[in-house]
Amino acid sequence: MTVTVTLGDPRHPEATALLQASHALMQSLFPAEDNHYLSIDALCTPKIRFFTAIKDNKIIGCAALALKDGYGEMKSMFVDPVARGSGTADALMLRLEEEARVQELPKIMLETGNTLHAAHKLYARHGFALCGVFGDYHESPSSLFMEKRLT
Repeated sequence: MTVTVTLGDPRHPEATALLQASHALMQSLFPAEDNHYLSIDALCTPKIRFFTAIKDNKIIGCAALALKDGYGEMKSMFVDPVARGSGTADALMLRLEEEARVQELPKIMLETGNTLHAAHKLYARHGFALCGVFGDYHESPSSLFMEKRLT
């Protein structure tokens, strides 16, 4: 069965479990001041498009697009470890880009941890390149900033 990516609810128990696993991983890898993930409540606002990846009626991944002034920001990208390598992250990336285009955003930006090498490869494969600090972020040795222009 293929992976289907649809608008989802961060409060769905399976999505919440993935988000909590992601938060725990980030807390184990990076100092508290360098964890920039959104709370589940923050993912439930009108300026966030939250997507879930579903396979065999189970949520196996999630990602969000925060609608900012002049860009979209990718947030909360996480795939269940047992589903990694299945194309789930690629499907989520394509859906985020599609949504950014629907919203007529000129680019997607993201902040990610410096040691998340598999994520860096995924983002580069999808056309993201390193960029400078943006939004409310600050320079940090544990952060990388990337962007993909859509126009």
